[in-house]
Amino acid sequence: MAGQPPSNPVLVVQELRKHYGSLQAVKGIDFQVCPGEVVGLLGLNGAGKTTTISMILGVLEPTSGSIHINGIDLARHRSRALAQTNFAAVYAPLPGNLTVYQNLHVFSLLYGVRNFAQRAEALLEQFDLARFRNTKCGVLSSGEQTRVGLAKAMLNRPCVLLLDEPTASIDPASARDIRHTIRTFVRESGVGVLWTSHNMYEVEEVCDRVLFLSHGDIILEGDPKALPGQHGLRTLEELFIRVAREPWEWEAQ
Repeated sequence: MAGQPPSNPVLVVQELRKHYGSLQAVKGIDFQVCPGEVVGLLGLNGAGKTTTISMILGVLEPTSGSIHINGIDLARHRSRALAQTNFAAVYAPLPGNLTVYQNLHVFSLLYGVRNFAQRAEALLEQFDLARFRNTKCGVLSSGEQTRVGLAKAMLNRPCVLLLDEPTASIDPASARDIRHTIRTFVRESGVGVLWTSHNMYEVEEVCDRVLFLSHGDIILEGDPKALPGQHGLRTLEELFIRVAREPWEWEAQ
């Protein structure tokens, strides 16, 4: 992001809250994601990451606050806003009884993708999936299924891409290739990415900026490569552990 001219954010979250009775899962958070930026959303399980992503995807309705996707208010223009997003996660595999090509075709109809055949060929090539086009997804390896999920997530050329643990449970070589593919796609397309991960090495490599969530609050924000040193620590993993263990000592920046 350094050296790039400022641009209008593709995702704006303002005063976002989600309550379940007396439980405050998300407590009035604010953040933005700009075109071509990868923002890491970090925190322990239960910190509010998946709840936040679910609200951005329209799966959960916020208790209060607003979400704007490419300038469109999600609450007022749900279909228009969600048409400019997409999502991938290892815990949300595609139907295993459909082939790779069939899955892409079905989702292209859902997203209203024009010139599907041309788009599918480009994605099959980009994600090294051409040889699996007629293979049922259920028999693919974890890494191959992850690549199919990412190809699906990029079908509609989203402005905002949400990736929840996209490389979890796959081998390091496959994870490295997937990170490289995503970074290339971000650079070429200008999509804004919100990325959750517990792999701090991955976060340092991929993310331009990180947000630390704890008990529904953003308590720390900054460059993942610079943040540890700013707090007298060597690595992002050390910082993650400190923030997780002692969240009350940290103030949101």
